[in-house]
Amino acid sequence: MTMRTMFFKMFSNSGCPTLASLTWAVCVVAGSASAYAQQADPMLTAMQKEMQRSQQKLMLPGMLRPYFMEYRLEDVAEFQADASFGALTNQSENHQRYVRVQIRVGSYKSDNSSARGEGVVQIAPMDENPEALRYALWFATDEAYKAALNAYSRKQADLKRFETPPTADDFSPAKPVTKIEPLVKLDIDRDEWKRRVTEASGLYATDARVKEFAQQIQYSNSSVRGLAVNRYLVNTDGTAVRNGYTACSAAISVGTQAPDGMRLSRDNGPVASLAKDLDSAAAFKQRVVDDLLSLHDLQKAPVVMAEDYHGPVLFSGDAATDVLNRLFVPHVEADKPDAGTLARTQGAFSSSWKQRVLPDFFDVKDDPSMKTFQGTSLVGAYDMDDEGVPAQPVQLVSKGILQNYLVNREPVKDFPESNGHGRAAIGRRAESHSGVMIFTPTKTTPAKDLEKKIVALAEEQNRPFVYIAETMGGDLVPRVLYRVTPDGKRELVRGAVFDELDQRSLRSDITAAGDDPFVQNSLSPLPQTTIAPSLLFGDIAVKRAQAEQQKLPYYAPPK
Repeated sequence: MTMRTMFFKMFSNSGCPTLASLTWAVCVVAGSASAYAQQADPMLTAMQKEMQRSQQKLMLPGMLRPYFMEYRLEDVAEFQADASFGALTNQSENHQRYVRVQIRVGSYKSDNSSARGEGVVQIAPMDENPEALRYALWFATDEAYKAALNAYSRKQADLKRFETPPTADDFSPAKPVTKIEPLVKLDIDRDEWKRRVTEASGLYATDARVKEFAQQIQYSNSSVRGLAVNRYLVNTDGTAVRNGYTACSAAISVGTQAPDGMRLSRDNGPVASLAKDLDSAAAFKQRVVDDLLSLHDLQKAPVVMAEDYHGPVLFSGDAATDVLNRLFVPHVEADKPDAGTLARTQGAFSSSWKQRVLPDFFDVKDDPSMKTFQGTSLVGAYDMDDEGVPAQPVQLVSKGILQNYLVNREPVKDFPESNGHGRAAIGRRAESHSGVMIFTPTKTTPAKDLEKKIVALAEEQNRPFVYIAETMGGDLVPRVLYRVTPDGKRELVRGAVFDELDQRSLRSDITAAGDDPFVQNSLSPLPQTTIAPSLLFGDIAVKRAQAEQQKLPYYAPPK
């Protein structure tokens, strides 16, 4: 018997896609037909059977039948522990299942998908009860179909207001794929990590290096989170996928006030695909101590000068990834433009296709297939996106020119097909989203020489100082910022904000890049990785923040 015949036989016996659909299917099986049989999943089979039944039965007289349906089941296991001031404040272990049903009526060219968040989400049964799952799917399907018909009618009426037709179809076909992966599970030493975060949150008072600073700490929190998500996906294309991912994070957050009332904080922590790749106990403890020492230094640091600064700023790899995640990454994730416009996408790069968005010595690629980078695990990696399309590397920028966007199955002008970047947060619709985005300079300056370079600029431009940003906070506010004089002396400053740091700065103000790629893993809104080196900007505005200074506590905390 040939392997092709074996595939046909086992799928026909397991309730998977029909022989006709398998003609186009990509079948990925671990080992052999027997390996697949061992992984046969009654819940996936139940989803396929209910999908087939819905295809036959779902129609209201005189109404459109669905042209596409999708069922997604998410099995989510989560562990979290939180500690504050040296005591455990919360520990939780949650396990939940959700089904999400999406129905499209109309056609690929024009359907009901303009309503953001279309689809119905419902709690799914926790035990392995196929009939209970089918019942939940039946109810959600009925609700989703009614909602889809209403949304389609509203959309068609709304489109009549515009002279300009949509710039792209509403949905794109995709070849059916069958990929069954082993189930993932959450593997984290809960007791050990509870001990670590409890100890970490109390180090301000127990570690000799920072104990004298203890009375000035206003909050000291630490937490750990572990997540394991198994996803099941079936649709009317014939796709059947079971895959999953795990992710873990640990965090520390400490805060105080400066003598003038300015609030100061340090917040960071490791993120990895597996718990074993987080900080060791010693490394996590050292991270906390470093944050506390840094916070103490910030408390004593002077406020940036009142006069605005316009000039060179060097961003470390840590700070640079924050800048790029805010100013670049969301704008290459293609979102459909508003109806009635001629725009290609939404965002700052909507009209930047084939235009320069970075210096000519920069290339950018999103490659979800990259699992590790220089020994670091990458949480943004995946093999199959959440619409059942195989992940693809996408060259976004070549020599500074924007060449592509990240596209899901909702196409945009000039990009009619998905490139495997339809990704969904738990319970949400799939949207275009990055996986592992790598910013690669084609010419680099050794990282140790970049600081020499910016100091040399201070001397060449007759400046009393320049700035180096080590870490950033929300809204691109520098948390650790140094003022550096022409003789190379560093001075920590506080209370600064960047001005005129925008897409124009990315395009025109980056003058050099380091050879020190920094890996930033993040879990919100879903697993994503950005890799970028340190960046030297030639002209950035640094101003004093106008935040209100709140009164200090009226009396000391307990000893």
